[in-house]
Amino acid sequence: MGEIKIISYNVNGIRSAISKGLVDWLKIAKPDVLCLQEMKVHKDDFDPKPFEALGYHCYMFDAAKKGYSGVGIFTKIKPDHIEVGMGMKQYDDEGRMLRIDIGDLSILSVYFPSGTTGDERQAVKMKFLADVQLYLLKLAKTRTKLVVTGDYNIANNPIDIHNPVANKDTSGFKPEERDWMTKYFESGFIDTFRHFNKTPHQYSWWSFRANSRANNKGWRIDYIAVTKNLEKNLVEASIMMDVVQSDHAPVYCKLKI
Repeated sequence: MGEIKIISYNVNGIRSAISKGLVDWLKIAKPDVLCLQEMKVHKDDFDPKPFEALGYHCYMFDAAKKGYSGVGIFTKIKPDHIEVGMGMKQYDDEGRMLRIDIGDLSILSVYFPSGTTGDERQAVKMKFLADVQLYLLKLAKTRTKLVVTGDYNIANNPIDIHNPVANKDTSGFKPEERDWMTKYFESGFIDTFRHFNKTPHQYSWWSFRANSRANNKGWRIDYIAVTKNLEKNLVEASIMMDVVQSDHAPVYCKLKI
């Protein structure tokens, strides 16, 4: 039985991340599959050659609006199938989901909406949460082994945020978002990081303000979730908190396949 190393990374603009050493880091990290969010580049304006030189097949799904959102999957294992989008125009226009199938394993890169810009986007976020859960539960009937990676834009529990009391009504930690995530994990998914690591102060995103990263005042909003039938396949999971090409840290999981 082999192993597969998966990393999910919100790069906050892949060209910016490349300028900060993304390719050199990738040579060291060597994931088999790299799931990206917030690529912020149109595929016509992106040069995959540095990644192809490392052995990756590069797949992207960009947003209709240039310089916004967008997801990608760079994989050393050639997929049997690539599924672009969710088949829902409002989300596909924002480039929010990309899936690859490798044998009986399906790996998704998903960029969940943020609700931080106001009530309208918070409503979009809550609608997306309902829609994506239905989508994934339906998908799990035919693709039973799912790895759902991405920036979920939700800190699930008080342990996942540096100041839970002050942020209790902040988008990303609102009770209704946390309730959704709790039910999501109860519906048949495993939070791979918490499966192995129950310690506090483990975050994957820090605000650019007030020296938040240096002071580790962060949020854990990036996840690799797997269906429960993959629990016995889990080898390890971590947050790569010392990797600094973005305001997010990459999250990592290794599975036996």
